[in-house]
Amino acid sequence: MKIKPLRADLVRYLKKHNLTKKFKKQTKFFNQNPYYPSLYTERLQPKHLKIYSFRIDKKFRAIFIIQDKKSRDYRYKSTLSIEK
Repeated sequence: MKIKPLRADLVRYLKKHNLTKKFKKQTKFFNQNPYYPSLYTERLQPKHLKIYSFRIDKKFRAIFIIQDKKSRDYRYKSTLSIEK
């Protein structure tokens, strides 16, 4: 599986909200298994767009898409979402 790097603005966002360490930890689990239990990976609506998210902590989730299912190439979406 190949994960593309985050954009610079997302790296700044993680630093600003003290999420860098948590994000790295969850990304490590994600690399091993995208459906690792602590990630709470879910497919978002509308399902035909194949947009997924996983939990960084109780408040933040990372949104990602699968670009190529055969090569399992993952790309993080342009934003981190705040779960309300």
